[in-house]
Amino acid sequence: MKKIVPFLWYDNQAEEAVKFYISVFKNSKIQNISYTGDDSSVPKKSVMMVTFQLNGQDFMALNGGPVFKFSPAISLFVDCENQNEVDFLWENLSDGGEKGQCGWLTDKYGISWQIVPTILAILMADKDQVRVARVMHAMLQMGKLEIAKLKMAYENG
Repeated sequence: MKKIVPFLWYDNQAEEAVKFYISVFKNSKIQNISYTGDDSSVPKKSVMMVTFQLNGQDFMALNGGPVFKFSPAISLFVDCENQNEVDFLWENLSDGGEKGQCGWLTDKYGISWQIVPTILAILMADKDQVRVARVMHAMLQMGKLEIAKLKMAYENG
């Protein structure tokens, strides 16, 4: 089986969105841009599809028109190594979009993202359910996730 590639349907902002994403994520690039031909209902030589990578993960973006919209039912989860990475991605991806709760945000193109520090999964996997409950309670109070506050909840409550 070949790998699974997320396919993102935009109205007409695929190229703009992809250029924004590759400016935010390291190790990212546009692989190919395909254009419409003479037989299309959209203007000739308009961007049709963009294949790209974000931090080595393959994606495809399509200018498919206004038929479908993104929803938080599908989100892109970003596992962040440290608070600097969380802060950078949170601020950049939410610029022009909407900041949510528990590390969730929606970017200016309508894509939902989860910006989550790696340590959260470690803290939540603890066998001590009292600690886990304290971490969960702390997380539910946050928009952007803050590692120091999550650790403090884990340690002290």
